[in-house]
Amino acid sequence: MSRPPRIDGFGYLGPYRYFVTFCTRDRRDVFIDVGIGESVASQLRRTCRREKFALLAYCLMPDHAHVLVEGTSDTSDLRRLIKSAKQRSGQSFAARHNQPLWQEGFHDRVLRRDEDAKQIARYIVENPVRAGLARSALDYPLSGSDVWTLEELINGLW
Repeated sequence: MSRPPRIDGFGYLGPYRYFVTFCTRDRRDVFIDVGIGESVASQLRRTCRREKFALLAYCLMPDHAHVLVEGTSDTSDLRRLIKSAKQRSGQSFAARHNQPLWQEGFHDRVLRRDEDAKQIARYIVENPVRAGLARSALDYPLSGSDVWTLEELINGLW
């Protein structure tokens, strides 16, 4: 299935928090090139601001991206955010590399109100450590948060 199903009856609009994963086309290890990853992260940040989302955490692993976002408005639309972020970063990548960047679709999990977003953010930024790509989350160049410092997340300072 190329497009994972969404929750029936849920509009993905408003001030909700989402843990989203999307993959590179054919699961290629695109983000071993830090410059490409930095460009994608920059596009993601801009798109989050434009679409009224806070970027709570992100991590670009070699062949996929993990993102934790929170809508900041009643008009915050997750589907529009992901479509726009993938489209903008994908166009930039395709112009340089003459191939698509992203696989179709994305996986999402809507967080419950009582779930600790900081714990999930910590899980996201520690992915490279668990995968053996870095000794510390502080050493991995393609992860972060626009809300908390990595030190706050890693050390549980909340």
